[in-house]
Amino acid sequence: MSDAPEMLMVRAAQLYYDDSKTQDEIGSLLGITRWKVGRLLIQARESGVVRIEIVHPRARRVGVERQLCERYGLSDAVVIPASDDTPGRVAGAAAEYLAAMRPVPRTLGISWGRTLSDIADHLSAGWATGVTVVQINGGVSLNKRTSTAAATAVTIAHKADGHAILLPSPAILEQLETKRAIEGDRTVATVLELAGAASAYLYSAGVADESSVLVDSGYLTTDDVARLVAHGAVGDVVGRYIAADGSTVDPQLDERTVGLGLDALRAADTAIFVVAGEAKHAVAQAVVASGLCTVVVTDEATAEYLLTTTAPAEGRR
Repeated sequence: MSDAPEMLMVRAAQLYYDDSKTQDEIGSLLGITRWKVGRLLIQARESGVVRIEIVHPRARRVGVERQLCERYGLSDAVVIPASDDTPGRVAGAAAEYLAAMRPVPRTLGISWGRTLSDIADHLSAGWATGVTVVQINGGVSLNKRTSTAAATAVTIAHKADGHAILLPSPAILEQLETKRAIEGDRTVATVLELAGAASAYLYSAGVADESSVLVDSGYLTTDDVARLVAHGAVGDVVGRYIAADGSTVDPQLDERTVGLGLDALRAADTAIFVVAGEAKHAVAQAVVASGLCTVVVTDEATAEYLLTTTAPAEGRR
C-alpha cells in the first residue's frame, strides 16, 4: 500500500474512532464514497492499524480459550482478564458457566476448599432446579475453622432447589485399615457410588506449600508437604498430590485418601476445573496437560502460562 492510500485509511480510522464521525460524514470530509470509507475501516482493522479490545472485567478472552481447547483437547474453556480480584472473578465466571450448562447436570460431584466455597457464594438462587450435589472426596475437617466441605455442598444444592449428599469421612486417614473400613461402610460406599456416577464434576486444585487447605484443616503438616514437594508434588487434586505429569507422588498417602480417584476424573464426560493465580500455575498445567479435566475456567495469566510452557503431556486426545 502506497503512502497516500495508507494515510487515507489512517485518517478515516481517526475520524471514525477518535472523532466519532459517521461514515457519511467521513466520506464528505475526505471526498470519497461511504462504501469506500467502510472498506478503509475494514482494512485498518485487518492490517492492525486499529486494534479493538474489550476491557470489561467480565469479558472473556475468546481467542485464548480457542487455543487452550485446540492444544489440550478440551471441550470448553473460560478465560477472564486479570483484575484486582482475579480469584473472585474466576469463581464468578465458574458460577456463571455452571448456571448456563445445558443440559443441567442432574448429579453434580464437587470437591471442597476455598475456590469451591467462593463459587457457591457466587451462584444465584435458582441457578438450576432439582440438582443433586454429592461430595467426591472426604472433607470432615480436623479444624473447625476450615470446615467448608459440607457447607459448600449444601449451599450449591440449596440454590438449585436440590439436595446435598455428604461424604461423612475425613479426607485423609492415618491408617490404611481405617480407610478401608470407612469405605466399606454401607453409607460411605453408597455416596462413593453416587459420586462415581455423577453427570458432571466441579473441582479446583491446591498448592503444595504451607498455605494448603489440607494443612490448614489438620490433615498434613508443613513437613509432610515439604516431603511431598521433594518427591515432585506440584499441588493436590481432590486431596491427592500430583506431579507435573499428573501422576500421584505418594502411593501410600493416596491409598489413605478417601474419595473419588483421579482415573474417574480422566474418564468423565464433563470435568470442570477452576483455577486462578500464579501460585497455581504448575498444578494447573499438571491437571490440564494430563487430561484430568474437559473444561478449564481460569484467568488470562494462567491461560498464557498453559499455552507457552512445555507440558509433559497434551491433555485429552
